[in-house]
This record gives sequence, C-alpha cells and structure tokens, in this order.
Amino acid sequence: MYQYTDFDRQFVHQRAAQFRDQLERWQAGKLAEDEFRPLRLQNGWYVQRYAPMLRVAVPYGELSSAQLRVLARIAREYDEPEAEVYKTAQKTQGLLGTHKLPTHYGHFTTRQNVQYNWIPLSKSADVMDLLASVDMHGIQTSGNCIRNITSDERAGIAVDEAADPRPFAEIMRQWSTLHPEFAFLPRKFKIAITGAAEDRAATGWHDVGLKLLKNEAGELGFRVQVGGGMGRTPIIGTVLREFLPWNQIMNYLEAVVRVYNRYGRRDNMYKARIKILVKAEGQRYIDDVEAEYKQILEHDGAPHTIPQAEFDRVAASFVPPQLATRVFQSAEQTDAELRAQAADDVMFARWLQRNVAPHKNPALRAVTLSFKRIGQAPGDASADQLDTAARLADRFSAGEARVTHDQNLLLPWVHAEDLHALWLAAREAGFASANVHLLTDMIACPGGDFCALANARSIPIAEAITERYQDLDELDDLGEIDLHISGCINSCGHHHSGHIGILGVDKDGKEWYQVTLGGSDGSALSGAAQPGKVVGPSFSAAEVPEVIEAVLNTYRDTREAGETFIDALRRVGIEPFKAAANGARFKVEEAA
Repeated sequence: MYQYTDFDRQFVHQRAAQFRDQLERWQAGKLAEDEFRPLRLQNGWYVQRYAPMLRVAVPYGELSSAQLRVLARIAREYDEPEAEVYKTAQKTQGLLGTHKLPTHYGHFTTRQNVQYNWIPLSKSADVMDLLASVDMHGIQTSGNCIRNITSDERAGIAVDEAADPRPFAEIMRQWSTLHPEFAFLPRKFKIAITGAAEDRAATGWHDVGLKLLKNEAGELGFRVQVGGGMGRTPIIGTVLREFLPWNQIMNYLEAVVRVYNRYGRRDNMYKARIKILVKAEGQRYIDDVEAEYKQILEHDGAPHTIPQAEFDRVAASFVPPQLATRVFQSAEQTDAELRAQAADDVMFARWLQRNVAPHKNPALRAVTLSFKRIGQAPGDASADQLDTAARLADRFSAGEARVTHDQNLLLPWVHAEDLHALWLAAREAGFASANVHLLTDMIACPGGDFCALANARSIPIAEAITERYQDLDELDDLGEIDLHISGCINSCGHHHSGHIGILGVDKDGKEWYQVTLGGSDGSALSGAAQPGKVVGPSFSAAEVPEVIEAVLNTYRDTREAGETFIDALRRVGIEPFKAAANGARFKVEEAA
C-alpha cells in the first residue's frame, strides 16, 4: 500500500481542520448555506433523502486493517441519526414497504469507496479528524472534479498483468487532488486503470479508461479510452491512443481534461459529461486533445512527464509485504492437502472454486470475502463486520484488504496453506458465501431508501431475488451471471453493464422497474463492454422476481452444454428472453 509522507499527512490533517472551521462558521450563521454546500460536497458530505451521507475515498480500493478499524468505529459511534430524523424516515419508507433501515453500517460502493448514510452534520468534523488519523478523507468524492481513481482489485498480484497499475493510480491521485484548473469541471470525472489482460475495472465505461500494455518492442505504455459513461446515455469510451509511453500519461491526461474543461457543456447537466462532448465532436475532439498535448510537450516544457526517480519513489510503496516466515512446503504438498480438504467438505470445495483466485506468487492466493447475503443489502457492512474483516486481514493477509468493483472485500496476500483456516473463520463471520460472480453476487446501489435522487428502491428487489435463489446447487447450475440494480438513471448500480440489468423508474409516483439484457462490463466472461437492451415496458416490484425467473428458465431451456448465460443470450438472440419476461408480467396480474 502507498505510505503517506509527512507532506501527505499534513495535507489531510489541514484539510480536516479547514472543514471544522467551515462547519463551525456555518453553524454560527457566518457562512451561508449556498457557500457551505460546495465546501462540504468537496469533502464528501452529501445531504440525502433523510440525513447526510458521507463518502470516504479509498484510492484504487486499498485498505489497511487500521483503516478498517477506524471505519468500524465511525459506523459504531457516528452512523446514527437524530431520533426525529430516523422516526420520519421509518414512517415514510414504511409506507413503501421498507421495514428495516439499518444504522451503524458502512457500505462498499462500485467505485471502491465506503459510504455512511446517517452521520449528523454536527458530528462531521469529528469524523474527518478520525479519518485523517489513518490517512483517509472524503476529498473529491463529490462535486464536478476528478473523483476516486479505481482499479482492478487484483492489481499487483494478477497473473495476467503486464504491469502493476497502482503506482500510476497513486501518481494520478496526487496530480488530480485539488488541481486548481480542474476543481470546477462541467461535470464529475471518473478514471479507471488496469494493468491486466482481462479488464476487471470496467475501463470502457469510464470518462477515461487506461490499460497498461507492452508494445512489440517490449516498451510499457497505455491504451487510452475517453468518453465512456452510463446514465441517461450509455456510451463506451473511444480509443484516443493505442499506445502512449508510460511517462507521458500525465501530460496526456492534462490535455484530455483541459479540452473537456474548455468545451464541455455547462448549460445542461444532462449533457455535461465528457461522453457527450466526445460523441458530438468525434474526430475534432481527438484533434484538439492531440493539439493540446503537443502544446504541453513543446511549449509548456512537458511539466507532467513522470521522472523515473518519482515513479520509483511511489512504486516502492507497492512491493509485496513482509509475510510471516513459513516452514517450507512445496506447492504440490499444499495442493494435495487442499484437494483432500475439499473432498471432505463440498462447501469448502465450492468456496475454493468461487472465492479463491490465483496469485502472481504461486505460494499465495487472492480471496474474496462475500458481502452478499440474506438480511443485508449488497455491499453493506456493520461495525462488527468491519472489525472482523480487519482481524481477518491481520491474520491472513498482511493487514491489507481491498474493496472490489463488485462491492465485496478481497484479501490479496493469503498463503495457500491457510485457505482452510481462513474459510472456517470467514464462515463464522458470515463472509464465506460461495457465490462470487454468481446470480446473488449482485451489484446494487442504496436506492430510494436512502438516496434523494433515486426513483425507486433497489434493496427490496435485491433482497427478493437473493431469497429466491439460495440453493447453491441451483446457483452453480445457472453459472456466472452479472445482475446489476440501479435505483435511478444515474446508474450507480451499473445496470447498463449487467447481463441482467434492473433500473428503478417513477410512474405516477409509484415504483416500477425497467429490465435490460445483454450488457457487459468488458470482462473476459462478458466480452467487449456494451449496454444491455430493454426488454419492454417497466414492471412492478412484485413482478421483477417473476421476470428474472422467467428469463433464467429460458436460459435453462435454450443453453448448450457448458454455455454461460451471456453466451446463450447472444447465440439465441434476445427475443425469446424478451417474450419470457413479458409473459411473466401477465402471470402476476392473473395471480392477483
């Protein structure tokens, strides 16, 4: 993990002190609401449906056990609304059918951040001080600026990696933090970076998607995509450079964002994202970026070229950790023990298959702790569960964990011979569901129970589907399926990229849900990134589980041996699935 310097640490503490001063002046009436609002937003403090929401930055998803413990403390001591606020929320959401609004929780997001839903603003400065004590903050997790830079959760350990993207992500984080030119962009701006052959970071769906690769000469560089995004207009990024030398990436990003800042629309927030500019201008946008890049190189002196010494300084933080000394055991012995343990326990065997991934170091494994289970929203973690995750990270993963794009936690430094012990500990904690990449490992935003922008609730839909599909034999038979749920068109649940996508919509003040099929995030399973296609008019909440079941039954009826859901859908075409989905609509009406 990146190790904060004295400058980094001083910077974060000063920012927390500035926020405390701003909060106190606002509370005293010396700072108007319209003056305080952008200041709190730039530090990650939103005001949502009922209470403030804090978004904590977790750069490229990496967390230490010490940071997890502070996140747990924040959940335990601060994630509790004032009594009247909570009473109002319970009454209002109860009318919609929500009877559980959990407090004292954190929530893992698809952008590898952590959110809290109930912290009163009166306590916000204390929380910022706590975060700063472990080198954390909420800077630029909101506002029209460059947001958290995300990456592959297996960065630095993936077997298919050309280079570790984390040093570059950290350099980009430092460049973008409080960048004076990019503090007020036309709209929010998101960057994702990967160094692997497989895209596990959904780079094509980002304002800028970067892939590290080597050219024929063996030189390291970046493939640069610009203009991806979801929302009202789902668009896959355009390739601007097939290969850009690694040390020029910051100069090139400066050009990309400058041209966007200059020409991006500010008269219409729905058309303000860079994807609209790139789509509208096409080659002219690319030409302007290249001209700006040339200006930066030839006239500005290429100020953002990454010196080898600076890269080496940052990269020194990302060497493998010192792991506990072990009695030598060959890989063959370890594999034999694991096979024997798996033969004795089918649940352990399933967990090995679904939750354990290979590692660049053959003696190690990457292990996913599942935060998808009955009774909790996808990605939710209670204070006690966060503390437990910290203990597991200390015991099994050199004190490190990573938030994944799929709203789980990954332990990146697990000894292969510790897998059975980890499984037992994870099972006791409720983190051992062997459902990674299966149907119930779904992505879902907090939706209308918490978010002021949402048109419909996401959590009850996720819960209904999860309850229906608890048979692991059935889940294994269905195979890998990406199910994504968003409560509104802002697409925080990434419904566009789901094999099955569910979008909450408002119809005359009531909750309805649009279903899409055939989306892809760009992973090896899903193929090239693309948005799903709508199956027809929206469905009522009661119909959605029936629709999902009808779609999955169609897959069962049409698949060939070994064929995944997404492959069967593309081979057969969407029409039989659409017919099944719309047929379920009438079954529900008749049953009523």
